[in-house]
Amino acid sequence: MATMDAVQIAEFGGPEVLQLKRLAIPEPRAGELLLKVRAASVNPVDYKIRSGKYPAVQADKLPYVLGRDACGEVTKLGQGVTNFATGDAVYSMVRISGGGYAEYVILNEKDASRAPKTLDATSAAAVPLAALTAWQGLFRHGGLKPKQRVLIHGGSGGVGHFAIQFAKTRGAYVITTVSAQSLDFVLKLGADEAIDFKKVRFETQVHDVDVVFDLIGGETQTRSWDVLKKGGIVVSTVAAPSEDEARRRGVRGTRYMVEESGSELGEIAGLIDAGKVKPKVAKAFRLKEAAAAQTYLEQGNAQGKVVLAVE
Repeated sequence: MATMDAVQIAEFGGPEVLQLKRLAIPEPRAGELLLKVRAASVNPVDYKIRSGKYPAVQADKLPYVLGRDACGEVTKLGQGVTNFATGDAVYSMVRISGGGYAEYVILNEKDASRAPKTLDATSAAAVPLAALTAWQGLFRHGGLKPKQRVLIHGGSGGVGHFAIQFAKTRGAYVITTVSAQSLDFVLKLGADEAIDFKKVRFETQVHDVDVVFDLIGGETQTRSWDVLKKGGIVVSTVAAPSEDEARRRGVRGTRYMVEESGSELGEIAGLIDAGKVKPKVAKAFRLKEAAAAQTYLEQGNAQGKVVLAVE
């Protein structure tokens, strides 16, 4: 039986529960690809799953291989797969069944896209989940249009730094809240205004916003109602905005969960290869350093994405 290295949890807890194991290489079923992973990214959902705080992964799913992103080469095709061939460079968001922190992972054909030609595997692996979260929040749910004003809370992180760039490609006016050390970073990404959230109450400076993209929640979300114009919307990845408050103010609010989409990743790859969007890798770790990578991300100071190099 052919085996591979993979980072697995057998119980919920801190970074110490991450274990490097030898597991059987999975076999693709109909409509699936087997990917030789070159790099995988680390997302907040990973440490939420690890700690037992993610509802979709309960104890009955253990042992569990973490990882919701992967980039690498197709090594085997399941029955009926027609869009890819062995040897193709592919990147994808990995379904909640998991497996990105491994030398091989199974992908659904519909979820995958050819990787951007201008990126190496480490940079490409930083893209799928975070970029799809930003893309779907702004465009599917927020309906962001050219010349509209968008306020992005947490613009320096994995999702936020893509959101700034995507909004600019649509011709929006972009305002973002970040910490002081990230002001220059987000302005270089294209933000029109960057606000140090520790020094300035954004609602005293920002007004007439069409879309608030909320990656923070809590008090930040509550204060965001004040910056919206009539008919505007708060789109959150964190917590459902108050329906009563939205109705009272004549605006809207929604919370969503990111969905896998190979077609949207294809559009994003096109923007990357055209030089309009660039992922930022804050730091790269080796697969066996997954615990350190999660700790680094959980500390909250990363500008851009944290990545695991698997090869």
